[in-house]
Amino acid sequence: MAGTHIKVEAKGRTAITKALNSLLKQSGNLTPSLGDIGEYLLKSTQQRFIEQQAPDGSPWAELSSTTLERKQRTDRILTESGTLASSIHYQLGRNQLTLGSNEEYAAMQQFGGITSPFSMMPNQDIPARPFLGIAPFERAEVIDILQHHLAKAL
Repeated sequence: MAGTHIKVEAKGRTAITKALNSLLKQSGNLTPSLGDIGEYLLKSTQQRFIEQQAPDGSPWAELSSTTLERKQRTDRILTESGTLASSIHYQLGRNQLTLGSNEEYAAMQQFGGITSPFSMMPNQDIPARPFLGIAPFERAEVIDILQHHLAKAL
């Protein structure tokens, strides 16, 4: 997946890891759980474009005057036509979930950086405006989803 993405991996002895390991032991198949988590995180990530904030709740950096002059829609950060928010999707693999965007400019928006000298806005500093990640309340919901699937597996 080009662009940028997050990968949910179980490491350490966190509550999510314990729930995943228990579910895997009971059912042998995490795909239904990860699919539900993917749907939840997809909606939650797209909601960030409406709230214009990072997963940690901090507001995205304001648009520069140069950007405001070029944009038709100035009421939303990271939204002109809705392409970036609409490009968010998830993929399920063997016991893994990847959520992200395949838009080339997604990584620049997520992490920030300097634009190419050949871009429409050459050599401009773009601040990071993270839209991918897992907020604390989302972590709690992921655990709830896993517990629900674990209860069904038992």
